[in-house]
Amino acid sequence: MRSPQIFGGIMAGHSKWSQIKRKKGVADAKRGKLFTRVAREIIIAAREGGGDINSNARLRTAVQTARGVNMPKDNIDKAIKKGAGENDGIIYEEIVYEGYGHNGVAIIVETMTDNRNRTVAEIRHIFSKHGGNLGENGAVSWNFEQKGTIEIKSQDIDEDDFILQALDLGADDVEKSDDTYIVYTALTDFYKVVTAFEENGFHIEKAELTRLPKNIINADNVAEKLLKLLDKLEDLDDVQKVYANFEISDEVLSKLSE
Repeated sequence: MRSPQIFGGIMAGHSKWSQIKRKKGVADAKRGKLFTRVAREIIIAAREGGGDINSNARLRTAVQTARGVNMPKDNIDKAIKKGAGENDGIIYEEIVYEGYGHNGVAIIVETMTDNRNRTVAEIRHIFSKHGGNLGENGAVSWNFEQKGTIEIKSQDIDEDDFILQALDLGADDVEKSDDTYIVYTALTDFYKVVTAFEENGFHIEKAELTRLPKNIINADNVAEKLLKLLDKLEDLDDVQKVYANFEISDEVLSKLSE
């Protein structure tokens, strides 16, 4: 199993960052952007692997995510049809940008866009205006490991039994966080492992590809400025996800959330 100390260091900044955003009322769901981001993932998945949810694991995972955030069925169906080419629609492409924030914090910005010139201009502007620097491809990606994560509620599931079964189904690692098991997979095995868990009767709460930082930078002295930069990047319409390798102490986070 993953070392709790390492796991806590990797995830602490991100989960607490999310808590701060919720307290400040800027969560994606409240701003109407979550549905848009989920729909784009469905469109890309359907475009690349077809509109059959049974034979397209990426699409099945995207639809599962959509249902988890209560996206209406009509919205899901329309996104699938757009991606599969049954309806005329905007063609999105996936582009990843890399840069630096305060204290040299590494930042990766994943986007889906129909206009790459607009997207890069907006991202460069945010970095410049809020104290960061947009870098070249490969500038910071080496500092992140791409993994698949699968979340399953731990209720009534023995931890030792679950770990053994998860490893048999192709998981690389398992961690327990509160009432949830977090299963880690290799990037290339993600959809295969998702399918294996589904076929073995597990109810998956959430499944997604993510980037885990290999080392962490303390950002206590620049916390407010760094979080503002990251929030501004996330606010951009074309941005799907933002990753950063930082941690902030509980004391500083408490002051920011007041």
